[in-house]
Amino acid sequence: MGDDNPRTFSRIFIERFRRDKLAIVGAVIVALLFIVAVFAPVIAPHDPSLINTKNLLEPPTFNHPCGTDDLGRDVFSRMIFGARISLTVGFVAIGIATIIGLVIGAVAGYFGGWVDDALMRFVDLMLTIPTFFLILAVIAFLEPNIYNIMVVIGLTGWMSVARLVRAEFLALKERDFVMAAKAIGASDGAIIFRHILPNAMSPVLVSATLGIAGAILTESALSFLGIGVQPPTPSWGNILTLGKDNIEFAWWLSVFPGLAILVTVMGYNLLGEGIRDALDPRLNNTL
Repeated sequence: MGDDNPRTFSRIFIERFRRDKLAIVGAVIVALLFIVAVFAPVIAPHDPSLINTKNLLEPPTFNHPCGTDDLGRDVFSRMIFGARISLTVGFVAIGIATIIGLVIGAVAGYFGGWVDDALMRFVDLMLTIPTFFLILAVIAFLEPNIYNIMVVIGLTGWMSVARLVRAEFLALKERDFVMAAKAIGASDGAIIFRHILPNAMSPVLVSATLGIAGAILTESALSFLGIGVQPPTPSWGNILTLGKDNIEFAWWLSVFPGLAILVTVMGYNLLGEGIRDALDPRLNNTL
């Protein structure tokens, strides 16, 4: 009697992922952050830009759960809207990095030879440059706004994706399904994008998930240094800057945005690790 409920790859992945409690925690954190970012105007109790000189540096209260800043603005509302900035930067920057890495890695791995050598030497050159200092140098010559930050982070974060995709292509291009596609006269572009690339996306998905956490950290660091998202636009980094300036008597300006960054990065890291473990074929014998 046949199996009425075959164990497809997607089912196996879901079963593995559900068994990883930390991965579930990460997924819940990421989902909650996404909901907060999308529905920020509904969730935020106050206008994040509303200045109230009567409540300057007010400690956490029922009306202001995370206190107020030096202009009397509600920190909780600013953190909620700051989640939009952080997630937008993370997704867009890693989207740019992933696209660049996919193209370069696919071309290098598929064609090999001098093409592979030239592209991989360029990747090695980029890896020798400290990424954060390169971002600082580029931002110093550009207007510090969210668009430039997303583009710069994306243009400096594609190298690991390129190396992952290249390794996958080197292994997959010798498989029978690729040989069959060549035998029927499929073009190089069709083989790369229709046959090999879909089978090389698993490590890219893991890398992108982990990379979002890194992009959020980078944006927060740039905003903290004053060359990232500029006030009055709220971001967790520029709220931390206010906390640094008022650390002696306004602890909430440092603690709450710091916790938000910590929980967000932890959530994406747990989710990425869970996806990686669920996709690992060496775990087949555990189910």
